[in-house]
Amino acid sequence: MKKILVIIAAYNDKQYIRRQIESIETQDTEISKIIISLDKSEPDVFSYVSKLVSSKKNLALLPYGMRFNGAASNFFRLISDINFSEFDYVALSDQDDIWHPNKISKALNILETSSYDGYSSNVIAFWPNGRKKTVIKSQPQVKWDHLFEAPGPGCTFVLTNKLIVEIQHFVLKNKQKMKLVWLHDWFIYSYARSHGYFWYIDKTPTMYYRQHTSNSIGVNIGLKAFFYRINFVLSGKAIEQSSLFVKLFGLENNPFVKNWHSANRLGLLYLAFQSKLCRRKTSEKIVFFFSCLLLAITKSKKIR
Repeated sequence: MKKILVIIAAYNDKQYIRRQIESIETQDTEISKIIISLDKSEPDVFSYVSKLVSSKKNLALLPYGMRFNGAASNFFRLISDINFSEFDYVALSDQDDIWHPNKISKALNILETSSYDGYSSNVIAFWPNGRKKTVIKSQPQVKWDHLFEAPGPGCTFVLTNKLIVEIQHFVLKNKQKMKLVWLHDWFIYSYARSHGYFWYIDKTPTMYYRQHTSNSIGVNIGLKAFFYRINFVLSGKAIEQSSLFVKLFGLENNPFVKNWHSANRLGLLYLAFQSKLCRRKTSEKIVFFFSCLLLAITKSKKIR
C-alpha cells in the first residue's frame, strides 16, 4: 500500500478546515498522514486547530508562531521542514476546499501507471450563494507554458516522492531567493517541467474549490479577476517572475529565453509573437500577445 502525505497551509479561517480534513480522511485511498502549517493567526484559531490535531492520530501540526504573509511561503515552510522519506506521494491542500472521494486514487492511477511525476486537475469553483463553475486548466501543454502559468490550483497537486524531495533540496539551497517567489503552484510546475519531469493535467475536476473574500488568488472569472491579472501583467510583475524562474533554473542561455528574459522592448515584442508557446488556452494566448505588446510600449525595462 502506498503511503500518502497531505500537507495543508492554513491561516486564520477556522470555519472550513474541519470539513476539508473530513473530505481528505474519507478518500477511497487511505491517507497515511496530514500535516498542517498554521500561519500565525488569531488565538482561537490556533486553539481550534490544536484541539482538532489532538483528536486525530494521523493529523499533525508543525511548530506554531511563524508569520508567512502568504500561502507560498507557508507551503515552502512545509516543503522545507518535513521528512518525506517515508511517503510515496505528497498532495497539497488548502484549508477550505472539499475533495471528491476519489481525488487521490485518480491521481495515483495516473502517476503509478505512467512516466508522470506531477499531477493536477480541473476544479469546480463554488461560492456562498450556491453558484458553481468548472474551471478548466487542462488545455494541451505547450513548450514554455510552465514559465508563464500554473497547471491549475496548487490544492490539486499530487507529487511523487522523487519530485518533492528534489524540490525540497532546491528550496533549502535557495532560501533567500525563494522569498521572491509569489506563487508556489506556478513555481512547482515550472521547476518540474524545467527539470525534465512530466506533468499530467486531469480534465476531470477532483475537488470543489471554495471562493470567498479570504482567497489569496481565487479563480480567473469575471471582470474584476480579469482586470486584476491584466494589471499584474502590465505592471511588469508577471514577466519579472518568469525571469526569476529563468535565473533560478539556469535557463539564461536557452535560445528561446535569451531573446526575451531581459524584458527590454525588443524582447517583449519577440515574446508577444511567441504567445502560442507560452500559454495553453487560446483566449489567453491572445491576451498574452496584446499584453506583451502594451508592456513593450508602456513599461519595458531591464529586469534586475
